Amino acid sequence: MLKTGILNPHVLSLLARVRHTNWLVIADRGFPSWPGLETIDLSLVDDVPTVVQVLAAIRPNFVIAEAWMAEEFQRENTPATQARFAEALAGVRVSYEPHVTFKQRVPRAIGLIRTGDTVQYANVILESG
Repeated sequence: MLKTGILNPHVLSLLARVRHTNWLVIADRGFPSWPGLETIDLSLVDDVPTVVQVLAAIRPNFVIAEAWMAEEFQRENTPATQARFAEALAGVRVSYEPHVTFKQRVPRAIGLIRTGDTVQYANVILESG
């Protein structure tokens, strides 16, 4: 039995299948679903868990080479919210692009983890390193 780290067997299985240069999406509660894309729904209530909490949980054992977010995230959120995400992605090159373009990347991902996050445009695509 696992004693520390990620305990959710579905998340562990998904992370184990993300290989070098594969993509993983971590999304807020309102992010659309894609038929055929494995989705693990961790949402419980508003803001439980958040995208930042999921990032904090996976970072110790998941190498992130690059990340993408919607440029609308920067426009719609406070500097404090932006700083929380920047801290969660410290050391990772983050590219911002229009939300429509961001969503076009999603079908290439290995899977998607949906959270209960209510932050506007709090979605991130992670490329494994």
